[in-house]
Amino acid sequence: MPMIEFKDVHKWYGDFHVLKGIDESVEQGEVLVICGPSGSGKSTLIRCVNRLE
Repeated sequence: MPMIEFKDVHKWYGDFHVLKGIDESVEQGEVLVICGPSGSGKSTLIRCVNRLE
């Protein structure tokens, strides 16, 4: 059973679709790295997973 799981995550800022159907799960003992260029949605994804968005 995953410790963290998110399915079909979408985030919009007005008309701008920032996150489009993101799916991922993290099992106990796994390490997940989220990397990408500035403005690619990394912080937004983490904020959505933490229910801050």
